[in-house]
Amino acid sequence: MAENEPKIVLLAGASGFVGGLVLSALLDAPDIARVFAVTRRPLGREHPRLANRIVSFEQMESQLKGLTCHAAVCTLGTTIRQAGSEQAFRQVDIDAVLTFARTAKAAQAQKFVVVSSAGADTTSRNFYLRTKGEMEEALQGVGFASLDILEPSLLLGWRGEIRPLELLGSVFMPLVNPFLIGKREPLRAIPARTVASALVGALRTGRKGVQRYTYSGIQALARLKPARMVPVRSEPGRTER
Repeated sequence: MAENEPKIVLLAGASGFVGGLVLSALLDAPDIARVFAVTRRPLGREHPRLANRIVSFEQMESQLKGLTCHAAVCTLGTTIRQAGSEQAFRQVDIDAVLTFARTAKAAQAQKFVVVSSAGADTTSRNFYLRTKGEMEEALQGVGFASLDILEPSLLLGWRGEIRPLELLGSVFMPLVNPFLIGKREPLRAIPARTVASALVGALRTGRKGVQRYTYSGIQALARLKPARMVPVRSEPGRTER
């Protein structure tokens, strides 16, 4: 498809903190024709360009068979506290992400955009960062023409739940950010709304292969504006349901 043709986007994680912001940004974007939001429970949100698909993540690939899209955005993620165990955490941050990625690939998505974490590394001693690194590595094997990985540090913004460490960080990190320069810049805290805008901005780049973005790269993606749109043309075999 042409880069300036409105896109159909498959989104996972729309009921979450960043995912909700991404959904709003996608629905406000003139270069997005339709959003298929994949969730376990109804979003309770109506919009003429939104289609909420309720699925069991374990059966997502079969339940969404036949759906097609141009790109996919993944904001799935949890905490060990929420998940209850390291195994349950991995089921969300690796297994569910990969299931969604395979579903997007089967839906003909050429670009996959995902939120990871600053410091993600398969060799890290930190379980969270090691898991994120494993997720990134596994996604590279799915075979997308374009895989964009955003690696933000602490997210600034108000969640529906209170996380004491994040609340403390939200107070102090903006004061610390100016001192995080050079190799430490990726550790700067960043507004969740900026990350959401960057996830949408990543859909507007024509870059192929695997791209990773930390603090400054995420800021740059968030500033990308849509190209001038051309009328949508029907494509053989493309269905919306």
